[in-house]
Amino acid sequence: MTRTSLVSSQLSPSCKGSLLQGPGSLGIIHSFIACKPHMVPIPAGVFMMGTDEPEIRQDGEWPARRVHINLFYMDQYEVSNAEFEKFVNSTGYVTEAEKFGDSFVFEGMLSKQVKAEIHQAVAAAPWWMPVKGANWRHPEGPDSNISNRMDHPVLHVSWNDAVAYCTWAGKRLPTEAEWEYSCRGGLENRLFPWGNKLQPKGQHYANIWQGEFPTNNTGEDGYKGTAPVTAFPPNHYGLYNIVGNAWEWTSDWWAVHHSPQETHNPKGPSSGTDRVKKGGSYMCHKSYCYRYRCAARSQNTPDSSASNLGFRCAADTLPDDL
Repeated sequence: MTRTSLVSSQLSPSCKGSLLQGPGSLGIIHSFIACKPHMVPIPAGVFMMGTDEPEIRQDGEWPARRVHINLFYMDQYEVSNAEFEKFVNSTGYVTEAEKFGDSFVFEGMLSKQVKAEIHQAVAAAPWWMPVKGANWRHPEGPDSNISNRMDHPVLHVSWNDAVAYCTWAGKRLPTEAEWEYSCRGGLENRLFPWGNKLQPKGQHYANIWQGEFPTNNTGEDGYKGTAPVTAFPPNHYGLYNIVGNAWEWTSDWWAVHHSPQETHNPKGPSSGTDRVKKGGSYMCHKSYCYRYRCAARSQNTPDSSASNLGFRCAADTLPDDL
């Protein structure tokens, strides 16, 4: 099955598709989705959150603990550029990256002209560069745009931006527990949303880095940057790109020490300095950022934005217009 037919076969019946070709897709034609944001019910249940076999101990992936989750709803897809544009057009909202005047971009995505104008980088991760004029409309700086990426996840959105969008849509950000429960899709003791093998039967299930990070991305999964929000097979709950593609904000404050006690619908610490993000991104590789596992986690300050950071929303009940 071709990637086009695979993607087209997974569309929500309410969606109408038209073909376009977007940057970062290595010439592969994908289907652009023009439809209302779709939510799926996540059934109530109990699961083991975290792991007793942490890959990145300093991230607080452990211990495994029993968590009860009530029924809720989750966006089937990451919020796309098209959906975020509707929000901005309706409200006049200005993102924090736009207010600050810059945002962080992976150097491998920058043009030579933009890169030549940058004289600083993140010391611990020199592939991250602060780019003036980088924001959700211009993901790689002022000489880039999203005209052919309207069905890709919106990027350069801070936690505060994500909260503003979800509130406007009558939704909210998922808690970390809800997000991880959704990621697992009913499977127990598995690394990924689909199981323990990264590529079952040789098929790619997520948009992550192939090759040697950060110098060579072979793009074997079809994408060197973000992929359409409908790309790759969904998990058992019907969620697309729940790992890889773009990091996703959650509502929780960040902490690395967790009680092993059983809990019901935990919401994380009552305060903190950073917010939890989950899922990893197209930049994640086992040698550098092995965080495309359901138990994996990371953090950023609520005003942070970057070229691999997005979100999806959750809700206790379906909004009236869905």
